[in-house]
Amino acid sequence: MSGSKKVVIAAMCGNILIAITKFVAATVTGSSAMLSEGIHSLVDTGNGVLLLHGMKRAKTPPNERFPFGHGKEVYFWAFAVAILIFALGAGISLYEGVMHLRHPEPISNPLINYIVLGLAMVFEGTAWSIALKEFRRTKGGRGYVEAISRGKDPTTFVVLFEDSAAMLGLLVALLGVLLTQVTGLLWFDGLASILIGLILAGTACWLAYETKGLLIGEAANPKVVAGIRRAALSMPSIEAVNEVLTMHMGPDFILVNISVTFSPTLGTHRLESVIAELDRTLKAQDPRIKRVFVEAEAPAATD
Repeated sequence: MSGSKKVVIAAMCGNILIAITKFVAATVTGSSAMLSEGIHSLVDTGNGVLLLHGMKRAKTPPNERFPFGHGKEVYFWAFAVAILIFALGAGISLYEGVMHLRHPEPISNPLINYIVLGLAMVFEGTAWSIALKEFRRTKGGRGYVEAISRGKDPTTFVVLFEDSAAMLGLLVALLGVLLTQVTGLLWFDGLASILIGLILAGTACWLAYETKGLLIGEAANPKVVAGIRRAALSMPSIEAVNEVLTMHMGPDFILVNISVTFSPTLGTHRLESVIAELDRTLKAQDPRIKRVFVEAEAPAATD
């Protein structure tokens, strides 16, 4: 099982258990913050299903209609996850919070909420630590923000975003229930629900921003592009590399279009051999490079 798939499944298992306990607690106690947290966990569970579906669809072989395969399915479903977090998670939480501010209700038996929130932190923390460990493994020597910005596999950082938002939401819910109990001011519970909605909205917007570029067609990382250029220039029959165009067709599928100037003394037969050698070299250099297109340009005219 791949690391990304393991992270998604771990998050799903934790979220479904947490969602059930939160909904039970919300029903028993009448807490708006707990209801929002239950919705949050339920949305996260559904998001895991969508990510797994996208990962499965991405493995569909190329065909006449989709000659480069279905790798971008992962990007589409990751973007759909961001929309669902915003529309369902944030929208319903904000609605519940506003309604409880307008019509506050007392929280009965808050001890149940504390127990559920404590268990949820344990489950969510476990899933979060798994996601963080996998993200650290794949981010290389880059910082967290740079790794997210330049990452080409959205499944890992989507789950990490969700779990981080969930942990923050749990702390807000806990604080809302505690302040409501200590002060007797019922609006703290509704305010906590609104804050959870805002956390989800912010998470969704960031996710949508990061996955949009991948969905449209993002280039490979600069190090990969530089490696392609160096490999081409290392071949004696290539005098210059004019342009290197790359696109991620999926997390593990890089499309390369390279424009080069060949030596003018190169014959037609030898030209074919050099192009084939360049193709093999680039694919061996980075297994993610699946397709290579080479454009030959004439040398610049000299006076």
